[in-house]
Amino acid sequence: MTQPDSTMNHDAALDEFRSQVRRLAEREIAPHAAAVDDDARLPVEAIDAFRSMGLCGLAFPERLGGGDGDLMAQVLAVEEVARVCGSSALVMLIPWAALTPLIRFGSAALQEEIVPAVAAGKHGASFCLTEPGGGSDLPGLKTRAERVPGGWRLQGQKRFISNVGWSAWYAVLAKVGDKAYGVFMVHRDDPGFSIGRHERKMGVRGSPLADIFLDQCVVPDHRVVGDPERGYHYMMETLTYTRPLVSAQALGLAQGALDEAVRYTAGRTQFNSPVSRFQMVRGMVADMTIAVEAARALLYRAVSIAGANDDRARSFASMAKTFCSDTAMSVTSDAVQLHGGYGYTKDYAVERMMRDAKVSQIWEGTNQIQRLLVAKHAFHD
Repeated sequence: MTQPDSTMNHDAALDEFRSQVRRLAEREIAPHAAAVDDDARLPVEAIDAFRSMGLCGLAFPERLGGGDGDLMAQVLAVEEVARVCGSSALVMLIPWAALTPLIRFGSAALQEEIVPAVAAGKHGASFCLTEPGGGSDLPGLKTRAERVPGGWRLQGQKRFISNVGWSAWYAVLAKVGDKAYGVFMVHRDDPGFSIGRHERKMGVRGSPLADIFLDQCVVPDHRVVGDPERGYHYMMETLTYTRPLVSAQALGLAQGALDEAVRYTAGRTQFNSPVSRFQMVRGMVADMTIAVEAARALLYRAVSIAGANDDRARSFASMAKTFCSDTAMSVTSDAVQLHGGYGYTKDYAVERMMRDAKVSQIWEGTNQIQRLLVAKHAFHD
């Protein structure tokens, strides 16, 4: 089942879809999560599981081999996978995010060239925005695209590219002239494309991360997404749909850590009583539960607004990203605390979840930037 069954009540169909993804995650992904983190390797078992359920193409149109899954279905899938493995959730969602500009604004021919193989899970796709000088300062981007006969020549460096290597396609934002930007689909076999040293990361170690280099890299003209001077607009529109995905990953990590904390404290005995009976422990678990449920409600609200093309969509996406990631960091930290000394060891999943959670406050626009965007909307700037 690759998407909620349209013949069922929509809410019931989503509930069934969530249950299916949860079973898949617990059976096929969770047993390998610790090894993926320890070895900092691609979660191949998870990718096989995604293929078996058609999740690789969930976000893409059926005409391109996808599952026609709406944004809520994507969010639920990411949330359930992240409950057991943050790296696997990231590997799944990055291609959806990377190809969102192409699906929304690209030509049918370019979509046909790129999307079907990604939807089938043959390889990934990556989103290339951040540069060595920063990610949120778009006017400061150095990567440039220059027209040449029959195409465009790209020169520059993109930093912190997720799924690098496994991805065959890279959606690159580059400056065109002084103030305009274009989105260019670059293939890993294009002359002038290369990959730098893989980063040694704190968390989500199963998604390879590195710089990409574009050294006089020429791409044919048809590989420009839409209008070559509308790339900034395309990326901003894209973030309204991709921020809920990274929010869902953070939410899944928080839920997974809460589940682990409840399980551990219920089974751990001190002073002839389960730790879960201690008042301060119960207070911590209650606060964690409230935070997770509040984050879930805000995220689902953001998804409903994004789907309705509401003009508040961008602000709600920023709210969800901020609150879900802050919740993930606090809940995973508290889960480690509730495990006591054991929580500080790699024998328990909460240690990995806490490390995985941290980056959710940084990527896809830092939470400081998100707060500025929310304030901008509040003041109608």
